[in-house]
Amino acid sequence: EVQLVESGGGLVQPGGSLRLSCAASGFTFDDYAMSWVRQAPGKGLEWVSAITWNADSTYYADSMKGRFTISRDNAKNTLYLQMNSLKSEDTAVYYCAARSGGSYNLKRLDYPYWGQGTQVTVSS
Repeated sequence: EVQLVESGGGLVQPGGSLRLSCAASGFTFDDYAMSWVRQAPGKGLEWVSAITWNADSTYYADSMKGRFTISRDNAKNTLYLQMNSLKSEDTAVYYCAARSGGSYNLKRLDYPYWGQGTQVTVSS
């Protein structure tokens, strides 16, 4: 059974940091590109970041560049998102998603596997 389990979300003050993790199981993790996607209250999905199977290429949405860092540990079947300098507008449910073939794109339908999400709330 394929599982993606996010963790690390929570309540943080503006300017603070969080590190999200996504533990993968049930598929060959290093055959898959991975992405982080978020959904703010009342809004649609927003692509946050993506990484190829071997981490040789990454993507960040403009508003995340310089603040967020995506990484992966294929030995641990785990994806990470380090989030620094958090802002209130980063408040959202954050999902990890997996796409076979090793390279990423930003098309939801190309990602068959999704986690259940972890809530990130940035508020004073």
